[in-house]
Amino acid sequence: MLRRPPNSALLAALVLLALLLWLVLGDFQRFQQQAPPAEAPQTESLPRVEYRVSEAASYQPRRVVQGQLEAFREVELRSRHAGRVAELPVAQGTAVDAGTPLLVLSRDALEAQLERAEAQLELARAELAGANDLRQRNLISRPELLRLQSSVSVAAADVAELRQALDETRPTAPFDGVLDRLHVELGEVLQVGEAYARLVDDRRLTASAWVAQRDAQDLRPGLPAEARLLDGSRLSGELTHVASRADESTRSFYVEAEFDNPERRRLAGASATLAITLPEREVHRFSPALLELDEEGRLRIKHLDDDDRVVSTPVGLVGADATAARVTGLPETIRLITLGGGFVAPGDRVIAVPEPNSNGTSSEEPL
Repeated sequence: MLRRPPNSALLAALVLLALLLWLVLGDFQRFQQQAPPAEAPQTESLPRVEYRVSEAASYQPRRVVQGQLEAFREVELRSRHAGRVAELPVAQGTAVDAGTPLLVLSRDALEAQLERAEAQLELARAELAGANDLRQRNLISRPELLRLQSSVSVAAADVAELRQALDETRPTAPFDGVLDRLHVELGEVLQVGEAYARLVDDRRLTASAWVAQRDAQDLRPGLPAEARLLDGSRLSGELTHVASRADESTRSFYVEAEFDNPERRRLAGASATLAITLPEREVHRFSPALLELDEEGRLRIKHLDDDDRVVSTPVGLVGADATAARVTGLPETIRLITLGGGFVAPGDRVIAVPEPNSNGTSSEEPL
C-alpha cells in the first residue's frame, strides 16, 4: 500500500510552484494598457508668523548711576605761622563770611620786630637818598651806591615778611561757609602746617559718580541732572564734568553734577541716585525677548517688508528693562514680527498674520 506524502512536502511543492509561476509571468502591472494615475504634487507650505505695526515715538533716555554728594567747597585750614592760640572768635558750626577771622595767635615780639624793621627801612632809604646826591657830584663810587640800594631792598623785604606774619596770626575764612570742625583749644600751640579747622561751603552740592564706558559716550556738560535722595526728595541741577579718560581698573568714566542747596540741608557725604537726562530721540519700543544677536555681536530685530519677506535690521539699544527695550536704527513704521521669528531667516517669504485682537495695528503703549 502506497504511503501518503507528508504535509510539509506538499506545502514546499506548492510554494515552489508559485515561485516558478511568478518568475515566468512577471509583474502583470507592466502589461497594463494605461499607466496608473500620477500622485498630485504637494505644494510647499510657507511658515506663518504674527506681527504688529510698530511706530517710532519720542523718548528721552536717562542714565542712572549711584553717586555721592559732597560740599561744593571744603578745605582743611592749616596754620602758616607757629604760635599759641590766644582767641577763638568763631564757634564750631557757625556760618561765616569770607574774611571773617577764625583764629587769633599770640603775636609775642612780632610787633616790636616790625617796628625795628620799619625803622631800618627808613634809615636805608635816607642813606640811599644822600648817596644819590653824592653820586651826582661823583663823590661816591657806583658799587657803594648799589650796596645802599640793596640795603633798602632787604629792609623792605623784612618789613613785608613781618607784616605778613602778623596777618597770619589772625587767619580768616577764604570763602563763605560753615566752620564745620575746630581742632584746637585756647592755649594750644600750633605749628606751621598744622590743621586747626575745616570750612565747608554747602550752599551748593557736587554729586560724583562713575559711568560705564558704553553709557558715557552720549554724556556732555550741561545736560539736566537729578539727585534722588534716600528720603525720597530730589534735587535738580546739571552735569558739569565728564572725564576724558576712563579709569584703568574699572574702565568707567568719572562724572560730576552740581545742585543748589539754599536751605543748607545736611547732605554732604550722603549717597544719592544720579539720573542724567539725555537729548530726546525717536525710538521703537517692544519686548526685549525679540532682540537677536548676530555673529558680530550686534543687536538685530526681525520685521517684514512689503512683500512679506523677513528683514533683519541692526539696531542701537537706547534703554532696556525687564519689560521693554527701546532702540533706534529702524524705519519710522515697521511690521514687527512678534511670534515665529525664531523659525524664519532673512529673505524668507512668510504668511503674515496680525496679532490677535490687533487687526494688524499696534496698540498704543507709553514709552
